[in-house]
Amino acid sequence: MEPGPGGNRTVNAGIAVAIPCHRVGKSILDVLRRIGPEVARIYVVDDRCPDGTGDLVEAQCGDPRVRVLRHETQRGVGGATMTGWRQALCDGAGIVVKLDGDGQMDPALIPRLVGPIRAGEADYTKGNRFWRLDDVEQMPRARLVGNAVLSFLSKFSTGYWDLFDPTNGFTAVHARVLELLPLERIAEDWFFESDVLFRLNTVRAVVAEIPMTARYGSEESNLRAVRVAGPFLAHHFVNFGKRIFYNYWLRSFSVASIELALGLALVSFGSAVGAWHWITGPLRGSIATSGTVMLAALPVLIGVQLLLAFLSYDMQSQPRTPLQRRL
Repeated sequence: MEPGPGGNRTVNAGIAVAIPCHRVGKSILDVLRRIGPEVARIYVVDDRCPDGTGDLVEAQCGDPRVRVLRHETQRGVGGATMTGWRQALCDGAGIVVKLDGDGQMDPALIPRLVGPIRAGEADYTKGNRFWRLDDVEQMPRARLVGNAVLSFLSKFSTGYWDLFDPTNGFTAVHARVLELLPLERIAEDWFFESDVLFRLNTVRAVVAEIPMTARYGSEESNLRAVRVAGPFLAHHFVNFGKRIFYNYWLRSFSVASIELALGLALVSFGSAVGAWHWITGPLRGSIATSGTVMLAALPVLIGVQLLLAFLSYDMQSQPRTPLQRRL
């Protein structure tokens, strides 16, 4: 993959914060006031916000760290975040944090979020809203169910099986690792967080989670589960296929590659044989013999065992050595 913008820039240890803004006019000023002195730069990205967030910030926020970036057309939370990322890279930030403008994420947690990156223990960190039972009980039930389903799909497609809250948008990333991501190919809509994780896995970046408490108020989510369910499922399926091809065939080859190929072949063969005899048997007036049953069942059983072995290998093969150490 080609590096992103800023390949020849000078990196410092400064922390930059990118805040995608759409319909957050009621909360953005409070969010900005709560960002601590550990942050060097703040990028407020007005994603064609109907609340006029950019104008509001420029008129009422006197923080010299704040810079407003504007989109002529709405590009989505991912597109707005990546606009902030690109500017942070151009300005030489060492770590870039993504913080939502709706007030659900506590800016006071930024030092904790960037801690593993500064310590060289991780390349990318995310908040985890499911760490404490009390926090889970406070989460709206619709969000809880939706996040559970999306989180499982994200684990499957990204390969980060240890993550418990992969769809969380409170993130931090090391600038050198961010440069390796093809930002022009990453989804700009609500699939952004999962797509970033998929890209991080392809470069073997280490991801860690930080416990956090999300605050749920009267804000309205722009995400409609019914509307995005189909596209999300399709995106995850495509990313899973890409990840398997990249990690097990293009860049590496192992026993797991053979287990996957042979397992799929056996399950397909056994299922096809079983389906054929199940459909054609009544038409011929014949009853399947024990040999016919075994011809269909045995390949399926062996194939499933091989696929489970591959899945176990995939779960254990998550990146363990931070990429930033090797750059």
